[in-house]
Amino acid sequence: MTGSINAGMQQGTYGNRFAGFNLNNNDGTKSYYINMNYNRRNNYENVITNRLFAADSMLSQDAFTKYTTDSYFAGYGINFFKSKKWDFEFSGNINLNNSDNYTDNLNVIKKISASQIIASSPNIVFNKGTSLVIGNGIETKLKIDTLGSEWSNNVFYYNSHNTSEQYYSTFSQSNPSISKKGDGSGDNKRHFFSAKSDLRLKLKRRITIETGIKSTVHNYKNKTDYFLESGGGRVQDTSRTNIYDYKENINSLYLQASKTFWKDFVIKSGARLENTNMVGDQIVPYDTSFTLRRTDLFPYVYLSKNLMKIAGFDLKAYLVYRRTISRPVYEQLNPFPKYIDEFLTEIGNPSLQPQFTKNFEANISVDERPILAVGLNDTKDIFSMVTYQSDTGRKQALRTYDNLGKNKEWYFRGLGAIPPGGRYFFVLGGQYNYNIYDGLYGGQPLAFKKGTWTFFTYQTFKIDKRSVFTINGFVRLKGQQQLYEIGPFGMLNASINRKFMKEKLIVTLNMNDMFYSNIANFSLKQGNVNASGKRFGDSQRVGFNIRYNFGIRKKEENNNIFNTEIPNGNGN
Repeated sequence: MTGSINAGMQQGTYGNRFAGFNLNNNDGTKSYYINMNYNRRNNYENVITNRLFAADSMLSQDAFTKYTTDSYFAGYGINFFKSKKWDFEFSGNINLNNSDNYTDNLNVIKKISASQIIASSPNIVFNKGTSLVIGNGIETKLKIDTLGSEWSNNVFYYNSHNTSEQYYSTFSQSNPSISKKGDGSGDNKRHFFSAKSDLRLKLKRRITIETGIKSTVHNYKNKTDYFLESGGGRVQDTSRTNIYDYKENINSLYLQASKTFWKDFVIKSGARLENTNMVGDQIVPYDTSFTLRRTDLFPYVYLSKNLMKIAGFDLKAYLVYRRTISRPVYEQLNPFPKYIDEFLTEIGNPSLQPQFTKNFEANISVDERPILAVGLNDTKDIFSMVTYQSDTGRKQALRTYDNLGKNKEWYFRGLGAIPPGGRYFFVLGGQYNYNIYDGLYGGQPLAFKKGTWTFFTYQTFKIDKRSVFTINGFVRLKGQQQLYEIGPFGMLNASINRKFMKEKLIVTLNMNDMFYSNIANFSLKQGNVNASGKRFGDSQRVGFNIRYNFGIRKKEENNNIFNTEIPNGNGN
């Protein structure tokens, strides 16, 4: 029996705190685990935007949002070893989230030529939400032979219930002054069911055959009621009140085979057949129902060969071709208009189509992680978040999702490292992405070519047998992120940990975004939208973590010397 207890906090402008407990036991015939965690997260985001909506008029917005979330998680798993061949596992979890967000946004309309303020309006929005997710599943595995052939099956079911409340008020300091208040409540229920079966057969002559089937079912029911204050009472806001149901069923079948030729040359080829069924029904305020039924084939080919060994790790070369699909999620399809402020509304697009990508890549990998790669992503029907002017006066903006056309992305990635084992270890790498967009934005041609460099590092230094100093970070140079031009930004993090009590107690001190450099300047000049601004948040934090491990455990090893990933555009 083993386990651990941990607790910690982080302090920036606001503070986070967390605590957790886990227990694991294995008596040879069965094993079980229990996990429990609590997190309280406090942070903020500040977005400053200047948007031209007429030849000599500009809307300036300074939006400050504070996010507070309490998360409670409990999970369990029980595994029975009925024989040397059969494994059975039951698992489940409960996740409860309570969120409370507050946005204070000042909107100012200026006449550019005269540097004159025409109107200003403070806008305040409160959002509260509760989310409860309960899931359970069963997994089985049969070891068919000693060569590695096996048959595995699993069935999972999740149920979630989300409720939300929103209150907003706007006071226009124009002449005459105008005030506006409203509120809304939402109720969202989701059912998710998944079942799959996979078979892997190890045959003679170094041939492996793998096949499987999978089916998933999503059912969503969403109801939202909005009201406006009018004449001392409340009247229904018909433009935002919404009833929307969504059903999705995806069935897939795959078959692949691999064979090793000569000493170490491997060919793996196969295909996945997917049948997609989507039905969306909006009853209120108007009918935006849609139905999507399609069947697609996704082939793939992998060629690999061992090159050499480095510090005991196999260095392999790969050639890869694959076709993949990215589907819009429920939130991107839901046509419910979400109030952001008096000048911006966010809405889903029920007619949004999936995007398809062909990927070609050549790489050299260690432990199946590329250390040198070059490739091409050729994407059709690419969808992205877009902002459109929604009225003739162009003050109102609509943020939604749309299929924009096609995009070719060339990329190159490389990294190097000093193998672990000594006192100092580092990973240093970089990636270059070059995008070529060709499509339509708001009915107008969209075409541009833009490259972006990203560099990242991970380094550790063993101060002594019980203390380790670590730094990690990234920097992204000026470039493109979807349709936005982004200025350079990045962050550098550092930590030091010390082991006590025969290495069972570990104390870690850390600092994130040491130089407060995770600030992104952006601009959007597409279609009839011309906007620029910057985004920053509560990313500079100091904290500590205390972890106590109890019980007797086998020595844990981490042989992945290239365990590093490129951060996303948010610096995570």
